[in-house]
Amino acid sequence: MKGIDGLKALGIAPADILLPREGADLERWAVIACDQYTSEPEYWDKVDAFVGGSPSAMRLIIPEAWLETPKGEALQHTIVETMKEYLEGLVFREAPQSFVYVERSTPYAALRRGLVAAFDLEKYDFAPGNRLPMRATEGTILQRLPPRVAIRRQAALECPHVMVLLDDPGCTVIEPLAQAKGGMEKLYETELMFGAGNVAGWRVDKAKEFERIAAALEKLAARGGMLFAVGDGNHSLAAAKSCWDELKLGLSTAEREGHPARWAMAELVNLHDEGLTFHPIHRVAFRVDAADLLAELLWEMNRRGWGASMGDKEGGGQSIAWLCAEGKGFINLANPSGPLAAGSLQEALDIVLAGMPGAALDYVHGDGAAEALGIKPGNMAFLLKAMDKTGLFPAVERMGVLPRKAFSMGEAAEKRFYLECRKIMK
Repeated sequence: MKGIDGLKALGIAPADILLPREGADLERWAVIACDQYTSEPEYWDKVDAFVGGSPSAMRLIIPEAWLETPKGEALQHTIVETMKEYLEGLVFREAPQSFVYVERSTPYAALRRGLVAAFDLEKYDFAPGNRLPMRATEGTILQRLPPRVAIRRQAALECPHVMVLLDDPGCTVIEPLAQAKGGMEKLYETELMFGAGNVAGWRVDKAKEFERIAAALEKLAARGGMLFAVGDGNHSLAAAKSCWDELKLGLSTAEREGHPARWAMAELVNLHDEGLTFHPIHRVAFRVDAADLLAELLWEMNRRGWGASMGDKEGGGQSIAWLCAEGKGFINLANPSGPLAAGSLQEALDIVLAGMPGAALDYVHGDGAAEALGIKPGNMAFLLKAMDKTGLFPAVERMGVLPRKAFSMGEAAEKRFYLECRKIMK
């Protein structure tokens, strides 16, 4: 199989990609993933002020820091209409049937390469243990899907922050585009707001490139197992899948084949790209008594037979650092039931915090941000170590999915910014 047909057979394809028109202020258009800075609403207030009245992806998303606030509720009522206004106005230009080769710099990495593409939701599932080519890497919290599903169900377009990973140690799929970009149309380049780096994109629309990419992916697929792993945006992609499964029930076979909602756009990144680093996602508990929380966690962990103890340094087995206004230390687990400290900690926190009225938990990217929150009175931070990224695909094959929030691809400022869009309604 060659070209687009070969690509589609693997679950990936070029798309009719919408971009802001020539001359648009891309620095105000491009906005970081909505699930970042969730405990820092002031960041999003700053974004809101910076964007002002300019066309922006900010008006097409709901920052999670604003959920259950008046600003978030207002956006829920305006997003769908804003999408229609942007489509009917002079906001977009189209790059039909294209991939976008992306080069991104961040404050932490000089270069990370990616390929914006559409992915077939018929070849993806977020259920643990499925054997489809594209799978989730973390457990899906079903309670988090309804707000996302409700918006996508009515949405005329998607503007994704999803990043999908490819295990390509030979760098055969994306990296050759770097040498070919001189012959491609440059679609955009912009600095990203608040010092988050730079991003540029080139149009990939030639048959020979489609054939090369398809051939390279076919070789990787021939190894067996998972071809694509969802790295960032697991819940957003799960919402897209849920909407498609609902929509397709009312469609004929022919309609299903050609419906744009069958596909979801994301950026494909090679797991072995030097600009892609894995970081831990820390936990911060709010409105808690630190001494009580520690005591309850130790009791719960030992009830499970994990051999939990306190210390001022790391022990054998799994170690979890903690930090609060009163001090710091480690919880050491001699006999944990799972391979990842993030999973052990999460299991115990879910039980213990459920019995503490008023307590809340957030997932924080970045050591500095977690430490700053942890030392505030009434808070407590749990600091985790990064997992080895080369072990991701084998771990998902073995475990089905990893514990939720087990890893982060880069620091908060390195996350994907919303930029490209695509129609998902007929």
